Amino acid sequence: MKKVLLWSTALTFVLDQATKITIVHWMGLISKGTIDVWPGFIQFRMAWNTGINFGLLSGNGDLVRWFLVVLSLIICAFVLYMIRDEKGLFVLISGGFVIGGALGNSIDRILYGGVADFLNITCCGFQNPYAFNVADITIFIGILGMVLFSSDNDKKLEENR
Repeated sequence: MKKVLLWSTALTFVLDQATKITIVHWMGLISKGTIDVWPGFIQFRMAWNTGINFGLLSGNGDLVRWFLVVLSLIICAFVLYMIRDEKGLFVLISGGFVIGGALGNSIDRILYGGVADFLNITCCGFQNPYAFNVADITIFIGILGMVLFSSDNDKKLEENR
C-alpha cells in the first residue's frame, strides 16, 4: 500500500510542475500576465507568491523563502508520520496529494524565489483577487481526504455506535 503513497506523491508533483511549465512558460503567461480561458469565469493570471495563502508572510527576503521551504518539508514529514500506520487507500492517496503539492510549491520557491500561481476563478459578479495552482488544490483536497478517511475516524464512528 505504501506504493500508493509514492505514486500519489509523484503524480501530484509531476502534474503540478507540468501545468506550471505549460501555462507559465510555454503558453507565455509569464510575459502576457493574463490569459482568458473562459471569460467571466476562469482566467490564467500570473502571480508569484512569496508567502503562503492569501499573501500571508509574503516578502522578498531569502529568510522567508527558506523558512517556507523548510516548513514545507517539516509538514511533509508530519504527514508521513501521521499516515505511517494507515492502510486505507484514500488516506494514502490523500497524503500523497499533500506531500506532492508541498514539494511542487517548494521547488518553485527554490528555483524562482516564489510559487507560480496562475489559476483565477471568478463567478457571479465576484472578482477574486487571488490566484492559485494545482499544488494548492491537491493540498486542500489531500488534507480534507486525510481528515475524512483516517482510520481514527473509523474508530470513533465504531465507538459511537
